[in-house]
Amino acid sequence: MPFNLPKLPYAYDALEPSIDAKTMEIHHGKHHQAYVDKANAALEGTEWLSRPIEDVMARLMEVPEDRRQAVRNHGGGVLNHAIFWTVMGPKAGGEPQGDLGKAIQSAFGDFASFQEQFTQAALSQFGSGWAWLVAGDSRLEITQTANQDSPVTQGLTPLLCIDVWEHAYYLRYQNRRPEYVKAWWNVVNWQEVAQRFAKVKTA
Repeated sequence: MPFNLPKLPYAYDALEPSIDAKTMEIHHGKHHQAYVDKANAALEGTEWLSRPIEDVMARLMEVPEDRRQAVRNHGGGVLNHAIFWTVMGPKAGGEPQGDLGKAIQSAFGDFASFQEQFTQAALSQFGSGWAWLVAGDSRLEITQTANQDSPVTQGLTPLLCIDVWEHAYYLRYQNRRPEYVKAWWNVVNWQEVAQRFAKVKTA
């Protein structure tokens, strides 16, 4: 079954003023849709199109070589954005509590240190890409990926991500990525991140 564009769990203007409605509309309805369309085209006629995108990206090296780069680019765009929309939300922000909060403290010392390191990862990603909080073999880690590469392909489990492609922020922030990243913290949906973390713990 072909990949589909997921419906946002909130309205395009729900993340105002941190992320403007027009950016959300174009980012979701145009950019994400294009990744969906091109991933479907790349895998047309193969068994891979019937599998979840998470499985496809986790087993990317098994995808036929002549299709692999297109799947890496566009399949990664499908998966990364599907995660990105859900880890944001209206009336969000703040700090994580419970097991996730404790795990972040254990890995990074305290939330402020984690926030500083994650922000630096987002700001230092050269060109287009992402910053991630992932679950590795033993504990939480902060990592970066270029373009639409996914941590899933590296055997990591994404918990939180920020898109630092310019299309994610340029309408409101132009070249001021630091302002975008600072505002983004106000819309982080820690409840969703905690649910993703809980699945890792019980897997």
